[in-house]
Amino acid sequence: MTTAFLFPGQGSQAVGMGKALAENFPVAKAVFDEVDVALSQKLSVLMWEGPGDELTLTSNAQPALMAVSLAVIRVLESEAGLDLKRDAAFVAGHSLGEYSALAAAGTFSITDAARLLRIRGDAMQKAVPAGEGAMAALLGAELDLARAIAADAAQGEVCEVANDNGGGQVVLSGAKAAIDRAIVLAGERGVRRAMLLPVSAPFHCALMQPAAEAMQAALEQVAMQAPVVAVMANVGAAPLSDPDGIRASLVAQVTGTVRWRECVEAMTAAGVTRFVEVGSGKVLAGLVKRIAAGATPISVGTADDIAGYKALDS
Repeated sequence: MTTAFLFPGQGSQAVGMGKALAENFPVAKAVFDEVDVALSQKLSVLMWEGPGDELTLTSNAQPALMAVSLAVIRVLESEAGLDLKRDAAFVAGHSLGEYSALAAAGTFSITDAARLLRIRGDAMQKAVPAGEGAMAALLGAELDLARAIAADAAQGEVCEVANDNGGGQVVLSGAKAAIDRAIVLAGERGVRRAMLLPVSAPFHCALMQPAAEAMQAALEQVAMQAPVVAVMANVGAAPLSDPDGIRASLVAQVTGTVRWRECVEAMTAAGVTRFVEVGSGKVLAGLVKRIAAGATPISVGTADDIAGYKALDS
């Protein structure tokens, strides 16, 4: 069975995530310790004890989600004999999850991934003053309809497709007034549901250009190796393995659309039949079910899930 490993993005965080992994597996605890040292912060304590509103802050949620994903990978390597180079056709991550995927595939270290995500989270938060941007999910809208709604709602302001998640779920991002107009238009044009998302900034749109510039500067300072397995990139919906191409893609990703539906479709077309979501939550497994009929999605994020993964091919 051809397998791809998927890494979740923001929104999958939850207080307590990773705690049982650290308590049961020394290799997992080592990951959380490394991230704490890299950030000069007891991020692991925040992850395990909360408060939830502080964990949800972009600058904390991004490295925290990466830490859980990499802890799971290390446990799968030590307990289940996982070798991504041998066992995976692709890795892919949703938004910040792309950094997790790249760290898992050896492009950069966990320490560098944590520091990059802290810079990314801070820069994205600072790019737009609070209250001036917004994001909205359109449920029951395909990409072409969502693009048309965004274009008509813009009226000279930024209003763009941030995520094409598949299964009729598209997220718009931009100026608050434009997003408000888009929600009204969506209702008029038959979209089943349109709702504001509880986010702190308008991610993946042109308003994030200052953050893209910050990431370009940060990524230029980080040593990058070719990944041991091709990374299906968010903005191109195509596999990347060249460090220069990966660096450029990560910069473009800050303002560009996360083309998740197309990423999953491309992996499926390449023969992938099993998608293993690695880390907190089950969001990506749910999206795979909607996009790739017949594929087998699996979520591995807890100590109990490890045993289930080990039994897959036994």
